[in-house]
Amino acid sequence: MNLFLESKNASAILRTATTKQKNDALKAVSLAIKENIDEILHANLLDVEEQKEKGVVNSLIDRLLLTRERLLSICSDVLSVAALPDYVGLTLDKWTTPNGLNIEKVSVPFGVIGVIYEARPNVTVDVFSLCLKTSNACILKGGANARRTNEKIVEIIKNALDKTDIPSTAICLMPSTRESANSLINARGMVDLIVPRGSKGLINWVVENSLVPVIETGAGVCHTFVSKSAKLDQAFNIVKNAKMSRPSVCNAMETLLIHRDVAVEFVNLIKKELPDLILRGGAEEIDILGVSPLTELGYDMEYGDYELSIKLCDDVKQAVCHVNQHGTHHSDCICTSDEQEAEYFLNNVDSACVYLNASTRFSDGGCFGFGAELGISTQKSHARGPMGLKEMTTYQYKIKGNGQIR
Repeated sequence: MNLFLESKNASAILRTATTKQKNDALKAVSLAIKENIDEILHANLLDVEEQKEKGVVNSLIDRLLLTRERLLSICSDVLSVAALPDYVGLTLDKWTTPNGLNIEKVSVPFGVIGVIYEARPNVTVDVFSLCLKTSNACILKGGANARRTNEKIVEIIKNALDKTDIPSTAICLMPSTRESANSLINARGMVDLIVPRGSKGLINWVVENSLVPVIETGAGVCHTFVSKSAKLDQAFNIVKNAKMSRPSVCNAMETLLIHRDVAVEFVNLIKKELPDLILRGGAEEIDILGVSPLTELGYDMEYGDYELSIKLCDDVKQAVCHVNQHGTHHSDCICTSDEQEAEYFLNNVDSACVYLNASTRFSDGGCFGFGAELGISTQKSHARGPMGLKEMTTYQYKIKGNGQIR
């Protein structure tokens, strides 16, 4: 049977699945992954070794790598999703019209969600868990660099689902080819929503070519502006965390904007404390701060590695202009002690998440208290910011009458 048709049929079954059936299936999948950790690690090792032979940088290897500890954490995350509230079938609003029609607005699943992603095989489990909890079938198209790992994980999930009330076709994995991605984004009428997760290039390609509705997620050229009124020790800790804790993820900082009055002192501190971090800038930054030149993409660069762009700013207005011009509407921060300056930044930066004196690394469904997330939406329609379970449902109106005609 055609893969898209299998998913469509599975979504019809999932639409009426009970919360207990879904939670039982999630618990079965968590246990199956735990019992088959060694098989997953073996498949992942082959993927990692292949990428190392190709000379892939360490930060990208880190995104691909699974360890026993990471897999146990993934199992725990699946159980956490099972413990979350079920947002399908909720009455969001209801009212009665003057002619006696009873109208109810009810949350429902999208149906079939296609996800195109790169490198990170944990996404395979994350997406499946969230889709199942929201009664959505999922079609996954992972990257070739994680092919063996994704195939093994999906095989284990399908085998676990065969022992539950949930059809194993609730999850489908497409071949890791460009042709598969093309098929997925053109499957209008069979796939209800596409969510790309990965580089800016991947996301732009999907948005520009998809016939299926898309939610943009992931591209993260995130900024931190250090004002002259900032507490520099606090700002340094924020910058260090935002850039260094995990540079390959989308909420990591890529550009440091800094007021020129404190720039030399602050950048010298970075050079001293973070010697492995490559600092880049334009002609002025090279001359004043002694940094390396920008790459070809300039201030639009998403490094995903231990590299950081730096831009000197005269004031908060110039910083805001830079963020809105070069950012990806993801997550941006200001470090300041000036309330007026803070309010200007928070009110004028056009991003999904805007921070005052806190690391952009908090842009995450778990950190926001959502329990989990499908991704960080950088657009404005339907969902914005971390997409939790609520954002993975849409709604319909149920209208009950007693013979009314118009």
